[in-house]
Amino acid sequence: MVKKQPFRIKSVREFHQLRGLPKPSHPLISVVNLEGIEKFPDTVSNLVLDLYSVALKKNFTGSFKYGQQNYDFNEGTLFFMAPGQVFRIEHNPNETATKAGWQWVLLIHPDFLWNTALARRIRQYEFFDYSVNEALFLSDKEETTIHGILQNIQQEYHSNIDKFSKQIIISHIEALLNYSERFYSRQFITRDQSSHQIIERLEALLTEHFNRENLATKGLPTVQYLAQALNISPGYLSSLLKVHTGQNTQQHIHNKLIEKAKEKLSTTDMSVSEIAYQLGFEHLQSFSKLFKAKTNLSPLAFRQSFN
Repeated sequence: MVKKQPFRIKSVREFHQLRGLPKPSHPLISVVNLEGIEKFPDTVSNLVLDLYSVALKKNFTGSFKYGQQNYDFNEGTLFFMAPGQVFRIEHNPNETATKAGWQWVLLIHPDFLWNTALARRIRQYEFFDYSVNEALFLSDKEETTIHGILQNIQQEYHSNIDKFSKQIIISHIEALLNYSERFYSRQFITRDQSSHQIIERLEALLTEHFNRENLATKGLPTVQYLAQALNISPGYLSSLLKVHTGQNTQQHIHNKLIEKAKEKLSTTDMSVSEIAYQLGFEHLQSFSKLFKAKTNLSPLAFRQSFN
Protein backbone atom coordinates (compact mmCIF):
# COMPACT_ATOMS: atom_id res chain seq x y z
CA MET A 1 0.00 0.00 0.00
CA VAL A 2 1.43 3.37 -1.05
CA LYS A 3 1.61 5.83 1.83
CA LYS A 4 -0.35 8.98 1.09
CA GLN A 5 1.79 12.10 1.01
CA PRO A 6 0.81 15.05 3.22
CA PHE A 7 -1.08 17.90 1.58
CA ARG A 8 1.30 20.85 1.38
CA ILE A 9 0.07 24.43 1.85
CA LYS A 10 2.60 26.74 0.27
CA SER A 11 1.05 30.14 0.82
CA VAL A 12 -1.29 32.19 3.01
CA ARG A 13 -3.76 32.27 0.12
CA GLU A 14 -3.80 28.46 -0.14
CA PHE A 15 -4.57 28.22 3.58
CA HIS A 16 -7.48 30.65 3.16
CA GLN A 17 -8.79 28.63 0.23
CA LEU A 18 -8.56 25.35 2.17
CA ARG A 19 -10.52 26.85 5.06
CA GLY A 20 -13.08 28.54 2.84
CA LEU A 21 -11.92 32.01 3.87
CA PRO A 22 -11.97 35.21 1.79
CA LYS A 23 -8.85 36.18 -0.11
CA PRO A 24 -6.21 37.40 2.38
CA SER A 25 -5.67 41.16 2.70
CA HIS A 26 -1.89 40.62 2.62
CA PRO A 27 -0.18 37.88 0.57
CA LEU A 28 2.42 37.00 3.22
CA ILE A 29 0.73 37.45 6.59
CA SER A 30 -2.76 36.88 7.97
CA VAL A 31 -4.56 36.88 11.30
CA VAL A 32 -7.62 34.70 10.95
CA ASN A 33 -10.45 35.09 13.43
CA LEU A 34 -12.06 31.66 13.31
CA GLU A 35 -15.17 32.80 15.15
CA GLY A 36 -16.55 33.88 11.78
CA ILE A 37 -16.24 30.43 10.20
CA GLU A 38 -19.40 28.35 10.24
CA LYS A 39 -17.67 24.99 10.13
CA PHE A 40 -14.43 23.29 9.27
CA PRO A 41 -13.95 21.72 5.84
CA ASP A 42 -13.23 18.00 5.74
CA THR A 43 -9.60 17.13 6.40
CA VAL A 44 -8.61 14.36 4.04
CA SER A 45 -4.90 14.02 4.82
CA ASN A 46 -2.03 15.18 6.93
CA LEU A 47 -1.05 18.79 6.30
CA VAL A 48 2.29 20.53 5.92
CA LEU A 49 2.46 24.32 6.09
CA ASP A 50 5.32 26.19 4.45
CA LEU A 51 4.44 28.92 6.94
CA TYR A 52 5.03 29.90 10.52
CA SER A 53 1.79 29.63 12.47
CA VAL A 54 0.67 30.61 15.94
CA ALA A 55 -2.77 29.32 16.94
CA LEU A 56 -4.89 30.34 19.92
CA LYS A 57 -7.72 28.06 20.97
CA LYS A 58 -9.96 27.28 23.90
CA ASN A 59 -12.12 24.27 24.82
CA PHE A 60 -11.18 22.45 21.63
CA THR A 61 -13.30 19.28 21.40
CA GLY A 62 -11.55 17.64 18.48
CA SER A 63 -8.33 15.67 18.22
CA PHE A 64 -5.05 17.17 17.12
CA LYS A 65 -2.60 14.68 15.70
CA TYR A 66 1.10 15.54 15.62
CA GLY A 67 3.40 12.82 14.32
CA GLN A 68 1.86 9.57 15.53
CA GLN A 69 0.27 10.85 18.77
CA ASN A 70 -3.12 12.39 19.51
CA TYR A 71 -3.58 15.25 21.94
CA ASP A 72 -6.72 16.74 23.47
CA PHE A 73 -7.10 20.40 24.43
CA ASN A 74 -9.59 21.71 26.95
CA GLU A 75 -7.91 24.89 28.17
CA GLY A 76 -6.86 28.17 26.58
CA THR A 77 -3.69 27.29 24.76
CA LEU A 78 -1.22 28.76 22.33
CA PHE A 79 0.90 26.56 20.12
CA PHE A 80 3.53 27.25 17.51
CA MET A 81 4.53 25.52 14.30
CA ALA A 82 7.46 26.20 12.01
CA PRO A 83 7.45 25.56 8.26
CA GLY A 84 7.62 21.90 7.31
CA GLN A 85 5.93 20.34 10.36
CA VAL A 86 3.20 17.77 9.72
CA PHE A 87 -0.17 17.86 11.49
CA ARG A 88 -3.76 16.71 11.14
CA ILE A 89 -6.98 17.96 12.72
CA GLU A 90 -9.92 15.61 13.19
CA HIS A 91 -13.20 17.19 14.25
CA ASN A 92 -16.96 16.89 14.41
CA PRO A 93 -18.08 18.24 11.00
CA ASN A 94 -21.35 19.48 12.49
CA GLU A 95 -19.58 21.86 14.86
CA THR A 96 -18.76 25.46 14.07
CA ALA A 97 -15.23 26.68 14.62
CA THR A 98 -16.42 28.71 17.59
CA LYS A 99 -17.98 25.67 19.30
CA ALA A 100 -14.86 23.65 18.56
CA GLY A 101 -12.83 26.22 20.47
CA TRP A 102 -10.63 27.74 17.77
CA GLN A 103 -10.22 31.51 18.08
CA TRP A 104 -7.28 32.92 16.12
CA VAL A 105 -4.45 31.75 13.93
CA LEU A 106 -1.54 33.90 12.82
CA LEU A 107 0.10 32.84 9.54
CA ILE A 108 3.48 34.20 8.47
CA HIS A 109 5.19 33.30 5.23
CA PRO A 110 9.00 33.17 5.67
CA ASP A 111 9.35 35.67 2.81
CA PHE A 112 7.65 38.30 4.99
CA LEU A 113 10.63 38.09 7.36
CA TRP A 114 13.20 38.35 4.59
CA ASN A 115 15.99 40.84 5.23
CA THR A 116 14.93 41.46 8.83
CA ALA A 117 16.70 40.63 12.08
CA LEU A 118 13.75 38.44 13.05
CA ALA A 119 14.40 36.16 10.07
CA ARG A 120 17.70 35.21 11.70
CA ARG A 121 16.33 35.00 15.23
CA ILE A 122 12.93 33.37 14.90
CA ARG A 123 14.15 29.78 15.20
CA GLN A 124 15.94 30.73 18.40
CA TYR A 125 12.50 30.69 19.98
CA GLU A 126 12.64 27.05 20.99
CA PHE A 127 8.86 26.66 21.34
CA PHE A 128 8.62 26.35 17.54
CA ASP A 129 10.17 22.90 18.07
CA TYR A 130 7.98 21.84 21.00
CA SER A 131 5.50 19.03 20.54
CA VAL A 132 1.82 19.90 20.45
CA ASN A 133 1.23 18.45 23.93
CA GLU A 134 3.73 21.04 25.21
CA ALA A 135 1.51 23.96 24.22
CA LEU A 136 1.46 27.17 26.24
CA PHE A 137 -1.43 27.32 28.71
CA LEU A 138 -2.55 30.92 29.13
CA SER A 139 -4.16 32.71 32.04
CA ASP A 140 -7.05 35.05 31.23
CA LYS A 141 -4.73 38.05 31.54
CA GLU A 142 -2.12 36.48 29.27
CA GLU A 143 -4.78 35.55 26.74
CA THR A 144 -5.94 39.18 26.68
CA THR A 145 -2.36 40.30 25.99
CA ILE A 146 -2.02 37.88 23.05
CA HIS A 147 -5.40 38.93 21.68
CA GLY A 148 -4.31 42.56 21.75
CA ILE A 149 -1.11 41.89 19.80
CA LEU A 150 -2.92 39.82 17.17
CA GLN A 151 -5.47 42.60 16.71
CA ASN A 152 -2.65 45.13 16.31
CA ILE A 153 -1.07 43.01 13.58
CA GLN A 154 -4.39 42.62 11.80
CA GLN A 155 -5.17 46.31 12.03
CA GLU A 156 -1.77 47.30 10.65
CA TYR A 157 -1.89 45.21 7.47
CA HIS A 158 -5.52 46.25 6.91
CA SER A 159 -4.43 49.90 6.94
CA ASN A 160 -2.85 51.64 4.00
CA ILE A 161 0.53 49.99 3.48
CA ASP A 162 3.48 52.39 3.64
CA LYS A 163 7.23 52.15 4.23
CA PHE A 164 6.68 51.79 7.99
CA SER A 165 4.08 49.00 7.84
CA LYS A 166 6.37 45.99 7.63
CA GLN A 167 8.63 47.04 10.48
CA ILE A 168 5.66 47.84 12.70
CA ILE A 169 4.16 44.41 12.01
CA ILE A 170 7.55 42.77 12.65
CA SER A 171 7.76 44.58 15.99
CA HIS A 172 4.31 43.24 16.93
CA ILE A 173 5.37 39.70 15.98
CA GLU A 174 8.50 40.06 18.10
CA ALA A 175 6.36 41.27 21.00
CA LEU A 176 4.10 38.23 20.65
CA LEU A 177 7.09 35.86 20.63
CA ASN A 178 8.79 37.61 23.56
CA TYR A 179 5.60 37.54 25.63
CA SER A 180 5.19 33.87 24.76
CA GLU A 181 8.72 33.17 25.94
CA ARG A 182 7.93 34.97 29.21
CA PHE A 183 4.68 33.02 29.63
CA TYR A 184 6.47 29.72 28.98
CA SER A 185 9.01 30.62 31.66
CA ARG A 186 6.11 31.25 34.03
CA GLN A 187 4.57 27.92 33.04
CA PHE A 188 7.76 26.04 33.90
CA ILE A 189 7.73 27.68 37.33
CA THR A 190 4.01 27.42 38.14
CA ARG A 191 4.04 23.77 37.11
CA ASP A 192 6.91 23.29 39.51
CA GLN A 193 6.02 19.76 40.63
CA SER A 194 5.79 18.49 37.06
CA SER A 195 9.04 20.23 36.11
CA HIS A 196 10.93 18.78 39.07
CA GLN A 197 9.60 15.31 38.30
CA ILE A 198 11.04 15.60 34.79
CA ILE A 199 14.39 16.78 36.16
CA GLU A 200 14.45 13.93 38.70
CA ARG A 201 13.74 11.41 35.95
CA LEU A 202 16.49 13.01 33.84
CA GLU A 203 18.97 12.68 36.71
CA ALA A 204 18.02 9.03 37.14
CA LEU A 205 18.47 8.38 33.41
CA LEU A 206 21.91 10.02 33.40
CA THR A 207 23.02 8.15 36.51
CA GLU A 208 21.88 4.86 35.01
CA HIS A 209 23.59 5.64 31.72
CA PHE A 210 26.95 6.58 33.25
CA ASN A 211 26.91 3.51 35.52
CA ARG A 212 26.59 1.11 32.61
CA GLU A 213 29.51 -1.18 31.95
CA ASN A 214 29.03 -0.87 28.18
CA LEU A 215 29.28 2.94 28.16
CA ALA A 216 32.48 2.70 26.11
CA THR A 217 30.58 1.12 23.23
CA LYS A 218 27.27 2.96 23.77
CA GLY A 219 28.87 6.40 23.88
CA LEU A 220 27.55 9.54 25.54
CA PRO A 221 23.78 9.97 25.85
CA THR A 222 22.35 12.38 23.30
CA VAL A 223 19.80 15.10 23.92
CA GLN A 224 17.43 13.30 21.54
CA TYR A 225 17.79 10.00 23.42
CA LEU A 226 17.02 11.62 26.78
CA ALA A 227 14.06 13.61 25.47
CA GLN A 228 12.58 10.50 23.88
CA ALA A 229 12.99 8.54 27.11
CA LEU A 230 11.18 11.34 28.98
CA ASN A 231 8.43 11.58 26.30
CA ILE A 232 9.05 15.28 25.67
CA SER A 233 10.66 17.20 22.83
CA PRO A 234 14.36 18.13 22.96
CA GLY A 235 13.52 21.84 22.80
CA TYR A 236 11.05 21.64 25.69
CA LEU A 237 13.53 19.74 27.85
CA SER A 238 16.26 22.28 27.14
CA SER A 239 13.98 25.23 27.93
CA LEU A 240 12.75 23.65 31.16
CA LEU A 241 16.32 23.00 32.33
CA LYS A 242 17.45 26.53 31.52
CA VAL A 243 14.65 27.99 33.65
CA HIS A 244 15.42 25.73 36.64
CA THR A 245 19.20 25.25 36.36
CA GLY A 246 20.45 27.95 34.01
CA GLN A 247 21.91 25.33 31.67
CA ASN A 248 20.64 23.51 28.60
CA THR A 249 20.45 19.73 28.22
CA GLN A 250 23.86 19.32 26.62
CA GLN A 251 25.49 21.27 29.43
CA HIS A 252 23.60 19.13 31.93
CA ILE A 253 24.93 15.95 30.28
CA HIS A 254 28.46 17.33 30.40
CA ASN A 255 28.15 18.23 34.09
CA LYS A 256 27.06 14.69 34.90
CA LEU A 257 29.94 13.36 32.83
CA ILE A 258 32.48 15.53 34.66
CA GLU A 259 31.12 14.35 38.03
CA LYS A 260 31.71 10.75 36.93
CA ALA A 261 35.16 11.60 35.59
CA LYS A 262 36.15 13.27 38.88
CA GLU A 263 35.00 10.18 40.76
CA LYS A 264 37.15 7.88 38.63
CA LEU A 265 40.18 10.21 38.70
CA SER A 266 40.09 10.47 42.49
CA THR A 267 39.17 6.90 43.49
CA THR A 268 40.81 4.62 40.87
CA ASP A 269 44.25 3.98 39.40
CA MET A 270 42.92 3.93 35.85
CA SER A 271 44.85 6.02 33.34
CA VAL A 272 43.26 9.17 31.92
CA SER A 273 42.99 7.41 28.56
CA GLU A 274 41.16 4.46 30.12
CA ILE A 275 38.75 6.78 31.93
CA ALA A 276 38.07 8.73 28.75
CA TYR A 277 37.33 5.49 26.88
CA GLN A 278 35.08 4.16 29.67
CA LEU A 279 33.09 7.40 29.60
CA GLY A 280 32.36 7.02 25.91
CA PHE A 281 35.05 9.20 24.31
CA GLU A 282 36.81 7.95 21.22
CA HIS A 283 39.62 10.47 21.60
CA LEU A 284 41.50 11.42 24.76
CA GLN A 285 41.97 14.96 23.48
CA SER A 286 38.21 15.57 23.35
CA PHE A 287 37.78 14.36 26.93
CA SER A 288 40.70 16.43 28.23
CA LYS A 289 39.46 19.56 26.46
CA LEU A 290 35.96 19.24 27.93
CA PHE A 291 37.29 18.46 31.41
CA LYS A 292 39.55 21.51 31.43
CA ALA A 293 36.76 23.74 30.10
CA LYS A 294 34.54 22.65 33.01
CA THR A 295 37.11 22.59 35.83
CA ASN A 296 40.01 24.83 34.68
CA LEU A 297 42.26 21.84 35.31
CA SER A 298 43.51 19.05 33.09
CA PRO A 299 42.42 15.54 34.20
CA LEU A 300 45.99 14.79 35.30
CA ALA A 301 46.29 18.05 37.28
CA PHE A 302 42.96 17.29 38.98
CA ARG A 303 44.22 13.84 40.01
CA GLN A 304 47.53 15.26 41.28
CA SER A 305 45.64 17.75 43.46
CA PHE A 306 44.61 14.83 45.66
CA ASN A 307 48.24 13.81 46.30
